[in-house]
Amino acid sequence: MHFTKRIMAVLLVAALTAGLYAGSFIDWDSEDAQENPLAFLNQKETIRVWYGDEALTDYISRAAVAFGDAHNVRVLPYYIAESDYLETINRVTLNGGEETPSMPDAYLISHDLLEKAYLAGLAVPVEDVAGVMDAAHFPKAALSAVTYHGKLVAYPLYYETSALIYNETYLYEWARQQAGKADPTGGIDGEEGEFEELDELPDDEDSLVIYDEETLALRTQQFFERAIPATVGDILQIADSFDPPETVEGIFSWDVSDIFYNYYFVGNYMNLGGEAGDDRSQIDIYNQEAIASLGIYQGLNQFFSIDSSTVSYDSVLQDFLEGKLVFTIATTDAAAVLAQAKEEGNFPYDYGVSLMPDPSGELAGRSMSVTSAVAINGYSEHQELANAFAAYLADGYAENLYEQTGKVSANRTVNRSNGALQIFLAEYEDSMPLPKLMEASNYWTWLEVLFAKVWNGEDVSSMVEQLDQQMRTQLVKN
Repeated sequence: MHFTKRIMAVLLVAALTAGLYAGSFIDWDSEDAQENPLAFLNQKETIRVWYGDEALTDYISRAAVAFGDAHNVRVLPYYIAESDYLETINRVTLNGGEETPSMPDAYLISHDLLEKAYLAGLAVPVEDVAGVMDAAHFPKAALSAVTYHGKLVAYPLYYETSALIYNETYLYEWARQQAGKADPTGGIDGEEGEFEELDELPDDEDSLVIYDEETLALRTQQFFERAIPATVGDILQIADSFDPPETVEGIFSWDVSDIFYNYYFVGNYMNLGGEAGDDRSQIDIYNQEAIASLGIYQGLNQFFSIDSSTVSYDSVLQDFLEGKLVFTIATTDAAAVLAQAKEEGNFPYDYGVSLMPDPSGELAGRSMSVTSAVAINGYSEHQELANAFAAYLADGYAENLYEQTGKVSANRTVNRSNGALQIFLAEYEDSMPLPKLMEASNYWTWLEVLFAKVWNGEDVSSMVEQLDQQMRTQLVKN
């Protein structure tokens, strides 16, 4: 083969390889491509997309292929494994073409970094040409997460929040036990499903009413329908009245060392930065509702005796899988873990997912959430195309996200047939996104310390007051 032809062949192979990696189909059968393949390749508009989670590689690469094919462009995805991810984006952007890979036109980012990105010019308001940035596509929390001073500065992609996981088999057994104790004179209220239970069971077993099978089944079903706890008090009531199977080692356990699973106790009352987490004038941490909610949290240590120094999320989830727990708090990953265990026969129980219970009938809970979003680089020369691809990731290709990554799309139009994910979505809807305030970046560390000290018996009121003062000092100083 002639040397120049060999060079051309090598270049074409390299170009094709780059095109496949970048995620775009090249129409090599077109007339332009046949006559001048290199010129044809170079005329394609190109955007670069960065992401920092390797689990997203398959999703973003496939989305890039589909989008590139549809729009006759090249999309080059880059996995950037840097601890200072946003700082790397900033440095490469400012250095222009002097670094490899080149600066991103769009990139994935945790929503709590959006203030920093926006003020550095690395994020700009999105152009919602696809018409997807609305309540029909995304829950309130998702839109709040990507809002900065009234502007939507990124597209929500996926989220994380917590929900209550319960062993349905055990709850049904609890319901059967309670149905057998119901006062026959109280009867069943068919509309309310309420029972009057005996304060004490008669000593003489002969005086107990033996229900026929149909009545017992009806009573059991009605107890079961109210078994999913609406408050922490409901869990305590079940713990007090349940004679569990020998496999059960605890009624309720969760990772009390991680703020993510504790936050719902105070999420409705501790306000830092407002709904969008970007308002420095909104600081409301030290209040009676927050103190009361933490008091309930502290009391659970005496009831469930969870050792915060040894418990972990993985250990608690494993205990649940082994049938040792009735209730636990888990994040979205548990949905796939439980479904797989059930399918493989490693979890011989029925289970369910429910909204987090409120601290009490008078105090409301509110979970924390983190949203991963797609931002458009304000220094990009291809912002329109980058915006279109960002919208495609968040909406047009979103139905593939969970299957390809295990991450749950923030887009409410997908995963509709997955009951567990729909419950997580409902919890996410009213969750509290992490604040974006740069000066409050250590808020969660301080809050985690507060929960640890409260769990171990320190004075609730003084701990909350200290946190309030710390945050006010930081925000005023800056």
